[in-house]
Amino acid sequence: MGLALAALCAVPLLQSCLGSTAPSVPTGPGSGILFIGNSLTYWNDLPLIVQAVFDTAGGDRYEVGMIAAPDVSLEDHWNDGAARSHIERGGWQIVVLQQGPSSLPDSRLLLRDYVMRFAGPIRAIGAQPALYSVWPSRGRQGDFARAIESYALAAADVNGLFFPVASAWLAAWRRDSTIALYEPDGLHPSVAGSYLAALVMYRVISKKTPLGLPAQFRLRDGRAATLPLSLATLLQAAADEAVLAAQLPSAHR
Repeated sequence: MGLALAALCAVPLLQSCLGSTAPSVPTGPGSGILFIGNSLTYWNDLPLIVQAVFDTAGGDRYEVGMIAAPDVSLEDHWNDGAARSHIERGGWQIVVLQQGPSSLPDSRLLLRDYVMRFAGPIRAIGAQPALYSVWPSRGRQGDFARAIESYALAAADVNGLFFPVASAWLAAWRRDSTIALYEPDGLHPSVAGSYLAALVMYRVISKKTPLGLPAQFRLRDGRAATLPLSLATLLQAAADEAVLAAQLPSAHR
């Protein structure tokens, strides 16, 4: 299934610090969503797609911010200090945390430890931490279950929101195994993959089903994308299923 794109680049706008994706401070108390991650966050300008899905749905509107750079972990972000500084400036309602798939024991430990560290300054400004559960590379698809578990454990550790995006990818493939959610590099998401991630985030944050949303979205900078209706419907159903099925484990070490 293909995507009919209207000036929405498949090549990401690589931003290693706050730029056009983020205002310096959100407009209004608690009106912002801050994304902290790596290329799985900035690819296809995911924060702007999340914003656009909310705009398309009507109701709540969000400002978004992003601090992301290639191949970085939450430990890197913590040690760099820029993410913490921007959290502490306030105005955020949700802070989304993401690193690699974190399916291996050492990477799981680091994910959980640094989510716990970030949770302090996030809670201090009255915001919620959220975990963006990402997928393994195409060549390591056997790691899906462990990667999903790592992010679920990290979310449970801090009583945070859990965005089961990797689970939604699996739910989409159960419906149609030919859907191209990966870019050709076998790691980064296609526009369909990023749209599915945004649908999951919309479902969790709004507590509303994405079923029936329009098959097109427009970013606030004018770029837009139109999906075939059948693909949009399938992705919306996959997002809905994954969120409804997600259960956080009891936090344990």
